Amino acid sequence: MKELLLGNEAVARGLYEAGVRVVSSYPGTPSTEITEAASQYDEIFCEWAPNEKVAAEVAAGASFGGARSFCAMKHVGLNVAADPLFTMSYIGVNGGMVLGVADDPGLHSSQNEQDSRNYAIAAKLPMLEPADSAECKQYAKFAYELSEQFDTPVILRLTTRVSHSRSIVELGERAALDLKPYEKNPAKNVMLPAFAKPKHHAVEARTEKLREWSEASGINTLEDNHAKIGIITAGVVYQYAHEVLGDSVSYLKLGMVNPLPDALLRDFASRVETVYVIEELDDIIETHCKKIGLDVHGKDTFPRCGEFSQAVIAKCLGRGLPQSKAVAEAIPVRPPVMCCGCPHRGLFYELKKHKVYVSGDIGCYTLGASAPLSAMDTCVCMGASVSALHGYNKARGPEAEHKSVAVIGDSTFIHSGITGLIDIAYNRSNSVVIVLDNSITGMTGHQQNPTTGYTIKGDPTSAVDLEALCHAVGIQRVRVCDPYDLKSVDQALKEELAADGPSVIISRRPCALLKYVKAKPPLRVDTERCIGCKACMGIGCPAISMRGGRAVIDQTQCVGCGVCTGLCPKSAICAQEVKE
Repeated sequence: MKELLLGNEAVARGLYEAGVRVVSSYPGTPSTEITEAASQYDEIFCEWAPNEKVAAEVAAGASFGGARSFCAMKHVGLNVAADPLFTMSYIGVNGGMVLGVADDPGLHSSQNEQDSRNYAIAAKLPMLEPADSAECKQYAKFAYELSEQFDTPVILRLTTRVSHSRSIVELGERAALDLKPYEKNPAKNVMLPAFAKPKHHAVEARTEKLREWSEASGINTLEDNHAKIGIITAGVVYQYAHEVLGDSVSYLKLGMVNPLPDALLRDFASRVETVYVIEELDDIIETHCKKIGLDVHGKDTFPRCGEFSQAVIAKCLGRGLPQSKAVAEAIPVRPPVMCCGCPHRGLFYELKKHKVYVSGDIGCYTLGASAPLSAMDTCVCMGASVSALHGYNKARGPEAEHKSVAVIGDSTFIHSGITGLIDIAYNRSNSVVIVLDNSITGMTGHQQNPTTGYTIKGDPTSAVDLEALCHAVGIQRVRVCDPYDLKSVDQALKEELAADGPSVIISRRPCALLKYVKAKPPLRVDTERCIGCKACMGIGCPAISMRGGRAVIDQTQCVGCGVCTGLCPKSAICAQEVKE
């Protein structure tokens, strides 16, 4: 049987067919659908972990227990998981352990453009990189054989286009695997310095064995078209290059991108006159080629930054681009905005009004940095808003403490904001932290988290009590407000900014897009009262626009949240007229 699957869905199918028992992940675009798809198989225990470090440690524990395990994350999530991953490289596995990481060339939904191949090199771990959905399934299964054969975790690297593109996948049966027996072995599993020192030597030897294996395994494929030009590439870039160049060049497509082969690369280079290495982001393959003495073109021809495409490759190689037509008129930009009825909009409006410094975080609410709200000063990484606010206030003193806040979503707070709040309480800074509790992990597509009371499968479970948690870590002043009620938000901000001592404001209202949230009737503008002052435009709601000098509310978008009503000085925004 064959199906048309996303790359991420194909990875999940590979996990199923490989006999994987435990999957633990934290959602992060473009990796999220792997775990969502895996959760549809009852044979696999799947969970959303609080963060990627926990997910990797859960996968490690399952491996110790003799099960094949998996964890998925986006590239910046690998930063969080790096601590256990580097040490698991020394320890190895019992049951096979695979970590799936999805890079995001082009920064479609990320704060940086890091190349995860650097982690494979640094952690001395094998890394496989599929080029389409069929290979996603194939490589996922193959990674477990590799993991158990060489006693190592394996990284499966995807990129946005592989994760989110569909191609044909042939389905197979699930492997019937028993748990491997657990045997107590401190010298293997307890990384005290005395045990870890010889492991480093073993890891280096393992890398060379893996390099020898990659030379002959067939995972790296040669397409010899008896051409003068040779292309060395991997992943989705192979697809782009093949579409542009066809059979006019020869190809060495690398399926294992760490460790890289030596003999295979030298043999391929000897078959052609000119070699181009085409790889997105860093010059990993190019550098290795030059290290073993090959004369190749790479970043002297292709860009180091951004996502590649057929057009990029054709332009860099001086090939003609397909004919196309451009629209003569200027097309207005359509930047991402918070949705109509977003509970974060009212809060950011009030933050802007109070002219406070806002230490921001990762989530839908990061859009609060955009005009017209423009209510965010910094954004670094998950959880950084809380810790960075503490540092900002310690640096600038009491005056800053009463004019600054941190904003962080409920899922992000659980991910890595709690320890920052502990730091604020323990080291006594008068910092105001606002937890934006929209009852879901919104940015990655409405995944459950430990505050929602439901598991990945929708089963009821315990929910973190945010108020009790904040009190437990030493915050005395904790209050809840409704971000639709601007007056209550205004009052909360005034009182907490004026207070001495740390405090937490929980801005609580469910995401307007949740299925159980029912929209109210749309509002309308009384054109006789409207004076065209544009005060209602200050909240940046997509449903509100100006037409003929008067405000207009789009009836198909408005969810009747009412945040805009208090902004109009003439009370021109009102409910629909009831027809008798």
